[in-house]
Amino acid sequence: GYQGFPNCLCISVNQEIVHGLPSKRVLKQGDIVSLDLGIFYKGFHTDMATTLPVGQISSQAEKLIKVTETALLIAISKVKPGNFIGDIENAIQEYVEKQNFNVVRELCGHGIGREIHQSPQILNYGKKKTGELIKPGMVLCLEPMVTAGHWKLEKTADGFGFKTKDDSLSCHFEHTVALTEKGCQVLTK
Repeated sequence: GYQGFPNCLCISVNQEIVHGLPSKRVLKQGDIVSLDLGIFYKGFHTDMATTLPVGQISSQAEKLIKVTETALLIAISKVKPGNFIGDIENAIQEYVEKQNFNVVRELCGHGIGREIHQSPQILNYGKKKTGELIKPGMVLCLEPMVTAGHWKLEKTADGFGFKTKDDSLSCHFEHTVALTEKGCQVLTK
């Protein structure tokens, strides 16, 4: 029901980056599929995404999945007291672009809690030492969204999803993390 979305799971295939509608379409060998879901439990939200191969995939698709998942792990490593949101953003961008891919700039990660989307916004690009200071008590959704081509997106025909404007492959990984006094905990592992 979020913003009128009719399902509880987003299924995005190949050039679809996020918010794809589940359907009866048949997946084929070589496709990559992103699954994105949130859970609302006892007044709180979580959000997570993963991208999976369908059978044998191209070497480019394989590298795209690996790079995007690694970008998420790098982002998680930046969630520590004294760092800034910009440190997370910059780390994602720097790593992805060194791998000759692009980060999506029109969508972002976010704070989460009693609402699915809360402050701060967490872009997949940025400058170190900018944005909000990271401190214990923060719960964040880190979600690198990476494309094999240009980063520009457009809405899908159904009005819910987003796809790459140049029809290049895209990939999405996401975890909800909480920073406590004991460190960063991944809540959606």
